Amino acid sequence: MILNAQTWMVWFGTALTAAAAAYTVAASVAVRTRAKPGSAVLPGGAPRVTILKPLCGAEHELYECLLSFCRQDYPHFEMVFGVSDGADPAVDVVARLKLEFPGLDIKLAIDRRQHGSSRKVSNLINMMPLARHDFLVISDSDVRVEPDYLAKIAPALIDPRVGIVTCPYHGNPRPGLWSLLGSLFINEWFIPSVRVAAMSGSRAFAFGATIAIRRQVLARIGGFAAIANQLADDYRLGELTRRLGLSTVLSDVVVETCVDERSFGELVRHELRWLRTIRAVRPVGYSLSFVTFGVPVALIGSLLASGGRPALGLLGVTALARSTLHVWTRRKSDSAPAYRFLVLPLRDGLSLALWAWGFVTRRVHWRDDRYRVTRDGSAHPVVRITQ
Repeated sequence: MILNAQTWMVWFGTALTAAAAAYTVAASVAVRTRAKPGSAVLPGGAPRVTILKPLCGAEHELYECLLSFCRQDYPHFEMVFGVSDGADPAVDVVARLKLEFPGLDIKLAIDRRQHGSSRKVSNLINMMPLARHDFLVISDSDVRVEPDYLAKIAPALIDPRVGIVTCPYHGNPRPGLWSLLGSLFINEWFIPSVRVAAMSGSRAFAFGATIAIRRQVLARIGGFAAIANQLADDYRLGELTRRLGLSTVLSDVVVETCVDERSFGELVRHELRWLRTIRAVRPVGYSLSFVTFGVPVALIGSLLASGGRPALGLLGVTALARSTLHVWTRRKSDSAPAYRFLVLPLRDGLSLALWAWGFVTRRVHWRDDRYRVTRDGSAHPVVRITQ
């Protein structure tokens, strides 16, 4: 039997809708699945930890985020901060913390030396001479944690078979539509995709929100210098440790990151940098990730299927699973739930559009700089030509 083009289109559309429905259901299940909680470290056996915090500028809620790390219920740890400029406003925040926590070993590295295209990694390299302990915890400046954070993530790192320990995170938006959209991108697209991958057994990830690593493992992969030109420095750290035969542990601890998108342009630039970085380091996975955009993809599939009953039924399943995913990723502190539901079509449509736009070029914006991301994830500065 020879099938005509219209029949093939109906089959293709139905299959596309089924794929979107299957993924969205899996994502809604995955966000309710948690890793088995790890046991806290007993005070007598707690390893000494150095927390590394590269800083740049007075970001939204910077003091509150750094304060949460200083309040750790953990016997032995030190804080090492780093900036490239002594006039950076983050220096004043560190000075305030030193006054408020005189018993805590807090150090600040001020060093302009650039060791590669990544300013963050250059900062980390400049901070390392101040780090005294063998257990290192690297965390971005916009992350907030609970007092038991160190006690929960340190035990996994004691195992010599473990390369890094990383934590999923929840985006907490400041007031405003753009920050809300940015948090939904994290909470309802990126992290669910990670949890689906983890549920299927993958550990090919690492997040700047938390990367815990032993000093000797870091040395074996070549130190921070090995990722000095990497835009996806966190992902590459995990990859390099896995090449040593060491495992990546996804902690059951969920940290919080502050989402501060002040304009539509800022939101788009940030998410395009994220998407194009993923495309650079995982091109095949990125190309196939269109099914992760749920409802818009299912809608396209149902249209291709000419509104057939199977496709429409699958579209309904996708919409229901998407709503469930939204409800299960919300926190009790989230306000205006009805408003958030109304924003979902805009968020999902924008996500699919930016994913497609991610194929157009390899150029990204990072703060005030522009880079071109190569196939190995390296970031090369783009020189601006002025008239």
